[in-house]
Amino acid sequence: AQGLVGLRNLGNTCFMNSILQCLSNTQSLRDYCLHNSHRRDLNNNNHTNTALMEEFAKLIQTMWTSSSSEAVSPSEFKTQIQRFAPRFVGYNQQDAQEFLRFLLDGLHNEVNRVTVRPRGNMEDFDHLPDEEKGKKMWAKYLEREDSKIVDLFVGQLKSSLTCSECGYCSTVFDPFWDLSLPIAKKGYGEVSLMDCMRLFTKEDVLDGDEKPTCYRCKARRRCTKKFTVQKFPKILVLHLKRFSEARIRTSKLSTFVNFPMKDLDLREFTKNLAVYNLYAVSNHSGTTMGGHYTAYCCNPENGEWYTYNDSRVTPMSASQVRSSDAYVLFYERVPPSRLLRS
Repeated sequence: AQGLVGLRNLGNTCFMNSILQCLSNTQSLRDYCLHNSHRRDLNNNNHTNTALMEEFAKLIQTMWTSSSSEAVSPSEFKTQIQRFAPRFVGYNQQDAQEFLRFLLDGLHNEVNRVTVRPRGNMEDFDHLPDEEKGKKMWAKYLEREDSKIVDLFVGQLKSSLTCSECGYCSTVFDPFWDLSLPIAKKGYGEVSLMDCMRLFTKEDVLDGDEKPTCYRCKARRRCTKKFTVQKFPKILVLHLKRFSEARIRTSKLSTFVNFPMKDLDLREFTKNLAVYNLYAVSNHSGTTMGGHYTAYCCNPENGEWYTYNDSRVTPMSASQVRSSDAYVLFYERVPPSRLLRS
């Protein structure tokens, strides 16, 4: 099978290699690069540099068309990502999920189909029912941010604040590129991904110093806050919060979280059908300070799982994919048409 090409470690760059392999096995993104479709979308206006997308596509093309199984060096790509995000300059170990966010943001900026952003007029959608308001806010987002990257990775999150005094509820809709899930704690039994999703969407009480100002009472009030997913993306990236502080890592939770590989059913968190299959995992093994990143990915051509450990790519059994090293999970949505038939 093609695509089984390792990436050289340039010095503590396993965090980058791990994420690149997960993205390389994201079929729609891979095809976008392989068919050179990104060329159509590159913002050839002078405001944007397009070198990051170019290097990313070149790297994906090499990984999928190379006739040898020699590992590839991502150094040209690294040069571009550190121009876009200077925090990746040098050779320190970095956080894989942070890297993913910066990378997707950078790629999106270069292939954004919107070249002239509309002037910000603050239309008021507050009088509308949530469903309508969510749709309007999404349309408004696409007027500014619209790319293949957004088509694939971006969903919409709704957060509602309810005042405990007067019951007034305000809702805010925000786009999300991934969901950072707190890891549930249990006295006994195993923690599942659903436990973490439920914890993420659980009502939270904001009191004391955290009290927000109620729009209706015009005073700071005790409120309850709740997240719901208004719109699930085609590619759902779930980040398990194993580190207490992303920037200054103090401690790591090595809890085993059981996640389904097939048919992750998230209907209880949304009004629509949302069923996903896992296709890649970025793993972090070891301690907070040291530690090493690898990736487990399902090859879109043959459906087999492989371990990507920098330069080395080896076949693995699907039963080994779930481990307590799992850090970032990549799920692909099952098209609704396929669901209705079964």
